[in-house]
Amino acid sequence: MPRLGSTHDEALAPVTTGWLIGIVVAPVCRRPERKAALGDGVDAPRRHLCAKVTVSKLPPKEASMEQATTIGLDIAKHVFQVHGADAAGHVLFRKRITRGKLLGFLAAQAPCVVAMEACAGAHYWAREIGKLGHHVRLIAPAYVKPFIRRQKNDAADAEAICEAAQRPSMRFVPVKTEEQQANGIVFRARDLLVRQRTQCVNALRGHLMEYGHVFPKGITHVETLVAVVEDPRSSLPDSVRVILKLLVDTFTALEAQITALDAEINQRSKSDPTARRLMTIPGVGPIASTAITALVPAAEGFPAGRDFAAWLGLTPLQKSTGGKQKLGAVSKRGERTIRRLLIIGASAVVQQASRRGAPKGSWLAQMLARKPKMLVTVALANKMARIVWALLVKGGTYRTPTAAA
Repeated sequence: MPRLGSTHDEALAPVTTGWLIGIVVAPVCRRPERKAALGDGVDAPRRHLCAKVTVSKLPPKEASMEQATTIGLDIAKHVFQVHGADAAGHVLFRKRITRGKLLGFLAAQAPCVVAMEACAGAHYWAREIGKLGHHVRLIAPAYVKPFIRRQKNDAADAEAICEAAQRPSMRFVPVKTEEQQANGIVFRARDLLVRQRTQCVNALRGHLMEYGHVFPKGITHVETLVAVVEDPRSSLPDSVRVILKLLVDTFTALEAQITALDAEINQRSKSDPTARRLMTIPGVGPIASTAITALVPAAEGFPAGRDFAAWLGLTPLQKSTGGKQKLGAVSKRGERTIRRLLIIGASAVVQQASRRGAPKGSWLAQMLARKPKMLVTVALANKMARIVWALLVKGGTYRTPTAAA
């Protein structure tokens, strides 16, 4: 048998050219006496001692980034992952880009759909990318997760975002303007200050309990706590009183800041006609009405009031299977700030109805007669959400329904 490198195997030597696309191998044997010795290939595989190689020198076909119709973008602080696909979903490119080069890269692409998860910084990038002529779509992270196949990394996330954006039934998050985000910051800041104020009150109550002073819960008893701390005749040690006064000063500063934000919110509610119409609903005050106008997207995007209530997380969570309907507690999904404000407002309405009595024959009176108060509170919040949607879409003010005779 000839060795590699002999005259019979020269054609089988490896080809090192970078233009190699296809190799056509055809058995060629110039020695008939050996052909008979090899047999016909039935009992054993026939060896090719000679071969003819045909090399096709064609330039490699590279996928053009301009063909991408959908780009999935996984955003972060410094490094971004880009995944491009055509209309059929075929992968065209995967690229890792730094923050400073992202807009330049997208500016060089033809106008297409750029999809991102609706997370921190997504609205800023959506506005900047939209200025380049692209159509930006934001997707809730919960809707992207089912499209991640195996391992979770930046490349897999970008591919999942790209694939989710191409689904015809996918729901997208509206892009917020700078003014809409600015209106929402006042409520986020107020929530933070209220939580810090609650922490100060709880800390004061807990520390005073260690020295025999017991007080009930609630913000209404803060004055009693402060009076004990500031009273020099109390049984508190001087070293403890100095530390507790720091908490009292912090509480006082937080109270002043919250009062300033409340004044700002009241001013906005008076100057906004939509907020004034929403305040005609029982249980909806200046804070809730201004939050609704600032945080709720276009109400026309919801087909019905139930869809708006579901977006707020005020509808039952379904766990149905096998044709059997099983409804649990409310889903608590969506905009939690408005959901909390509506439940607080509904709680105030239910409390007043329990004390003074609801109109005879009204929906609230019938519910209180046969259901627990907390369940009635959540049900009333759901009802208020549907009324809010009706006023936002159809206009007008709230009219109290006439009780059935």
